[in-house]
Amino acid sequence: MNNSIKLKRRLTQTLTYLYLIGLSIVIIYPLLITIMSAFKAGNVAAFKLDTNIDFNFDNFKGLFTETLYGTWYLNTLIIALITMVVQTSIIVLAGYAYSRYNFVARKQSLVFFLIIQMVPTMAALTAFFVMALILNALNHSWFLIFLYVGGGIPMNAWLMKGYFDTVPMSLDESAKLDGAGHFRRFWQIVLPLVRPMVAVQALWAFMGPFGDYILSSFLLREKEYFTVAVGLQTFVSNVKNMKIAYFSAGAILIALPICILFFFLQKNFVSGLTSGGDKG
Repeated sequence: MNNSIKLKRRLTQTLTYLYLIGLSIVIIYPLLITIMSAFKAGNVAAFKLDTNIDFNFDNFKGLFTETLYGTWYLNTLIIALITMVVQTSIIVLAGYAYSRYNFVARKQSLVFFLIIQMVPTMAALTAFFVMALILNALNHSWFLIFLYVGGGIPMNAWLMKGYFDTVPMSLDESAKLDGAGHFRRFWQIVLPLVRPMVAVQALWAFMGPFGDYILSSFLLREKEYFTVAVGLQTFVSNVKNMKIAYFSAGAILIALPICILFFFLQKNFVSGLTSGGDKG
């Protein structure tokens, strides 16, 4: 019996390690190709792993001197920051309201949020485009921000509500007995306890504009208004004139602000990612 248990454990460990090794290869291999291509002198004919290169920063310099990458980067950074602040603020307030108060159509609106979340972005592209035409919002960042914020509210409000539900109501009641008003209970009592999920929501909201291509390419038509995802696509869209080195260098730079924000908020992530979804 003991030998059988040990054999099962070893088999489980072996399969687990094999899975992790395979997953690491899938993740690391394209990352290495991107890094090697970004630091290689001159253009690269194709995405391939080539370690025989002299590292230099010519491609990074070329991005800002020969292309509109600097403009695209600034556009995306502004959109991401505004989206993060506005979306996170709305989600936190909505989650608190759904968790702590009973109001008309509370349950119905939560169900409506779930239904809205089931509609894929692709199915709404035509509607978004028509809205942009009516509002004269093509090539305008504010409309893109509006869509990012609105699209992130339904499911994230559910998650935020679930996290607020883990905070005991007795804390609110005790603060109320001490004379604390609604805002003070929210700001000084409850909000500090849900900072992990707030940090997670902020990171998700910030990452969205950097990774989105479909929606931004559909609504941004002039090059000077592109985000980095749309702009980088132009480097590899022409098969006869692919700028793979520039594409790789630009892709690496995209990760910098996300990594900075991640390291700034990382102490909150462990509990934030493992909570909030167990209650509804």
